[in-house]
Amino acid sequence: MRPPIALTIAGSDPSGGAGIQADLKTFTALGTYGCAVLTSLTAQNTQGVDGVFTPPASFVRDQLTTLLDDVYVDATKIGMIPNAEVAEVLADVIEERRSDFGKIVLDPVMVATSGDMLMAEDAMSILQDRLLPLADVLTPNIPEAALLLGENPATDEAEMKEQGLKLINRGPKSVLVKGGHLRGSALVDVFVQLGNVVDVLTGDMINTRNTHGTGCTLSSAIAAQYARVAGGADATDIGVVASAREFLQSAILHAKEWEISKSPESGHGPTNHLITVQGV
Repeated sequence: MRPPIALTIAGSDPSGGAGIQADLKTFTALGTYGCAVLTSLTAQNTQGVDGVFTPPASFVRDQLTTLLDDVYVDATKIGMIPNAEVAEVLADVIEERRSDFGKIVLDPVMVATSGDMLMAEDAMSILQDRLLPLADVLTPNIPEAALLLGENPATDEAEMKEQGLKLINRGPKSVLVKGGHLRGSALVDVFVQLGNVVDVLTGDMINTRNTHGTGCTLSSAIAAQYARVAGGADATDIGVVASAREFLQSAILHAKEWEISKSPESGHGPTNHLITVQGV
């Protein structure tokens, strides 16, 4: 017997709200055993990113192949890809060993919540040409979808649908365009699947500054739910995405009053990944 197993390939966030740390907490909260391959280390907190250290791409490959040689993986979340060399390594290993990764959830992390750039420009073309076609689910927010397409950001639900359909043509099996950047009291996400199947997922917009790492949390929640499906649970793609959104919404809501930072009025605090732990 083995538990559901999910892998995160992403950067490190020492504040714990995003990146590898948020992914592993999400995996645990959703009953999934978590593994991690680090693509970069950041010096960041709730106020912003002060520095990024990227290990050699060859070491990223070593982490990944050593893990896959030994450990089962049911689903994989890919987050921060700092440069072209790391992007090439990821594309090479996934193409060589696609079945070892299970479902792949690709979160095209380009800009932090604070506005700091997290991906070098030279990685963009590799992401577009080689990694998008390998993804089962692509999870861009509105600015990221626009960057991937070379267009202006969507301003309403109709434009989100249009850009989601365009991204499907780039190769991923499905695309979740996240609408958190839209103005208004309602949260609207658009989920597009092959065959031009479009679902609109709605919810309440939560008024809080504690939104650091929401993209990481959602994509890792999707991967965790897919890992559980691989372990015997029964769910559709839209069901997996919907349940992951519910987890994120609850994590945001239950962190609304949190004060992790010494300066909560100027930064962006984390969500509450501990919501499945009784009494937290």
